[in-house]
Amino acid sequence: MSTALVADGFPEEQVRQRARHGAGAVFPAEAGYGTGLLGAVPAPSSERAGYDPDDLLERIRIVPPVFMPERLKKLIDLAREPLYSDVELDSVVGGFTSRLPLYVSAFGSTRAASHDLGEAAGRQAGALGIPLVIGENVVPVNGYRSAGEAGASPLLGRIAAYAEAADDEHGGVVVQQSTEDADAEVWNLVYSDPVTEPLLATGRLAFELKVGQGAKPGLGGLTLLDRETAGQVAEQYSLDEVFGAGSGQVLRVASPGTFTEEILRQQIRLMRNNFPRARVWVKLHPGRDVAHAAATAWAAGADSVTVDGAEGGTAWAPTGFLTHVGLPLADCLRRVGRTDHCLLASGRMWEGTRAVKALALGARAVGLGRAALLAVDEDREAGLTRLVEALALELRMLTSAVGKYHVNALAPEDLLLPDRWEQPPAAPGAA
Repeated sequence: MSTALVADGFPEEQVRQRARHGAGAVFPAEAGYGTGLLGAVPAPSSERAGYDPDDLLERIRIVPPVFMPERLKKLIDLAREPLYSDVELDSVVGGFTSRLPLYVSAFGSTRAASHDLGEAAGRQAGALGIPLVIGENVVPVNGYRSAGEAGASPLLGRIAAYAEAADDEHGGVVVQQSTEDADAEVWNLVYSDPVTEPLLATGRLAFELKVGQGAKPGLGGLTLLDRETAGQVAEQYSLDEVFGAGSGQVLRVASPGTFTEEILRQQIRLMRNNFPRARVWVKLHPGRDVAHAAATAWAAGADSVTVDGAEGGTAWAPTGFLTHVGLPLADCLRRVGRTDHCLLASGRMWEGTRAVKALALGARAVGLGRAALLAVDEDREAGLTRLVEALALELRMLTSAVGKYHVNALAPEDLLLPDRWEQPPAAPGAA
């Protein structure tokens, strides 16, 4: 067990408990059975660490009906009364067949996603049969070594760990690229590397165009580097002495990239033309025109669009951005709305109720970022596996509770929306 990582304002201890105990952590402590009288606990409380009363997603309630025709259909199909264990969780996520409506979000090149943590997350995600996204700037910062060279880079190490643990049918690996990654020709290197050939051959490799992220909408990647490392990447990145010349660390600044409708369309078309065997994913930051951007990406041929709410983020960001910049995830989902396209959502995901709400509002799957990192930090062998086991139990219970038996059947009718859940503004060109 390690406790190297901390996540202020996030339910860290609850995530670590799930990483230690798995599905059993969904319930109150066993010792209280028979003596404790349980009921609703007003939030915030110790059981809801980091609860934000202004978070609309938290204020939504899941509301089971009394009459359940879908349960009757399931009863007839099974010839017995259905249970929550009969709920199916498999889903098609960005063109991949996933065992669960989950994926591991990108960690990027921050020190928090160290070599062993990244590989541990990749290995467990592969065994679970859920997609793994590898963040941008890993290659420009850490380098890229071909499969024939000694000592795999963090990028290749994560891919190899995932592929070794996965079967040939489920999940997939998604490699992000930003401006500096494009300069390093990351996608070209990955596409032609023998390490990724088994994934390509089974349709389980995707490239994700990173337009932005929830922690710092409109900004590029930011990390702290020691002066020696900063000197090694000075030609690829801008460096900023924000802590003064006497500090041992320098802020490494990545370009956010410039996008218009036409640039986004052309980028996606180039991806499809240049890498025809790979799926095309697009990651959007929580911008006010997120619905228009998502519609543009899908119309250009993207297999999936990820919306990273303002609550998301595992990397380094200015504190003002974390509190005041970007649309919360609930607002992103409200603006994009339900669609036949694959919409993925991330932002403070760690337990089933929040995930079910996002799925009912139109997401095909939800991403685990900080929760995944904390879980593998707690237990590098099985922490993420146990966290996902707890989530899967909750997803089954909650989906069954509203009288449905496939997670993809969740819909807004299963939710009680807050009073101020108004209609989203019209998105130009999104029809």
